[in-house]
Parts: sequence; structure tokens; C-alpha cells
Amino acid sequence: MRFVIRFIVVVFAVVSVVGCKNGVTATEKSEWSDIFKDYKVNSTFVLKKLSDNNLMVHNTKRADSMYLPASTFKIINSMIALQESAVTSVDDTIRWDGTDRNWKMWNRDHTMRTGMPVSCVWFYQELARRIGKERMQHWVSISQYGNMNIDKNIDDFWLVGDLRISAKQQITFIEKLITNKLPFDNSIEDIVKEIMITDSTDSYTIHSKTGWTENIGWNVGYVETKYGIWLFAMNMDILSRHDLKFRKIITYDILKTEGIIE
Repeated sequence: MRFVIRFIVVVFAVVSVVGCKNGVTATEKSEWSDIFKDYKVNSTFVLKKLSDNNLMVHNTKRADSMYLPASTFKIINSMIALQESAVTSVDDTIRWDGTDRNWKMWNRDHTMRTGMPVSCVWFYQELARRIGKERMQHWVSISQYGNMNIDKNIDDFWLVGDLRISAKQQITFIEKLITNKLPFDNSIEDIVKEIMITDSTDSYTIHSKTGWTENIGWNVGYVETKYGIWLFAMNMDILSRHDLKFRKIITYDILKTEGIIE
């Protein structure tokens, strides 16, 4: 009997499972630590299989910490804009105002379909202005997005304002998006998931969005395979532009480590 008790205690200590809300558990993945050490980054990573109620986590404390969403907010901003008819479709064009924003890919007319992949800030700022603060607050609140606080300028609150969201909350939001449980028309959720595709092979499709502001970088999304759907959210300290590439590199390394992609 003592042996059984000791065995249970040891297994519990090694797995490091902690409770979360709504019956979801979290497992600290110590075996991922070397990935973050190799790249010398301070980060968190959360991974969840859609069909399971367990989160796999690196750096649980940071996974609960809330940060500006930066351009990951473009996911919900896109849905709100479509729901509010700020544009008629993901292919509706907004004309470039001619201002040089020091990035060639932004200095042109854009649609939501072309603006999302290059994270075109001016395009999404214009969408936000068209939506207006009252309607933006309405959709952010009923979507329960992060701390739901947009108490700054309507066109940059996700970049420099008071809106905050944690990696775990990003997972909850993405899960609602995948399962069409957000308060938007299903057709709108589906088309936004389509324009989020950033990589596709014969064995997997990745839908994701990166973000960067105030020395914090993000990569959030999900990967579809024939074996299931996996959600991920990571954020990390960005000390220089050199660090930006690690958002996707770390994501791919962990997905490969877990055997989700090759």
C-alpha cells in the first residue's frame, strides 16, 4: 500500500498537473524547457487538443499573465468589422492614403484578405474607426475578450491602450472561434478562419496570427491534422527585431516535438 501511495505521489509531482477553470487541467511541460533555453527567450507556450480538457503549458505563471494583444486582435477586429458592415466582405478594398509607413507591403490598397497576412496596421485602424467605440466595446464585451477594456483611442487600444489578454485566454477565444461559439454569424467566423491560414501541406493546415507591441510578441492559432485539431498560444519578450522570428520557430518546434506536424 505504501508503494502505491509513493508511486502516485511521484507521478503527480512529475506530471505537475494543476487545476484550471471549467474542469480544464494544465500540465507543465518541463521537456519543452530546452527549446526556450536554446533560443534564450523568456516566454510561455500553451497547447491544447480541441477534444481534450488538458492544457500543456510552458511557464504557467506567465500563461496566466495578461498583455496587450497587439495584432492578434486583428482576428476579432475582422469579425466585428464584417458583422458591423464596416466592409462588405474580406475582399472589399480600402484605399491607401498615400502615407509612407516605412514598409512596402503596407504602402498600397488593401482588403482584409491581403491585410491580415501582412498585419497591415493602418487598414485595421480604419476598420476600427468605422466600427466606432460603442459597437467595438459591445462586441469585445459579449465575446469576453481578455479584460474587455478598450478605454483608449478607438484606433490603437490593442497596441498601446489598456486591453489585456493572457495566453490561456487566447486559447479559450480560439476554441470558441473553431467551434463557432462566438457571438458572430457562423459565415463570418468561417471566412475569418480561412484568411488566417498561414501554412498548408498535405498533412496539416495552420491558422494563426502573430503580434508585436511594447516588447511583447505573440503567435496564436490552431493546426488541423487528420488526427485532430490543436490550439496554441505563445507570447515572449521581444528585446530586438532579431527575436521576432522565434515566435513561429518555437511554435513549429513544439508542434514537431509533440508529433503534431513533421
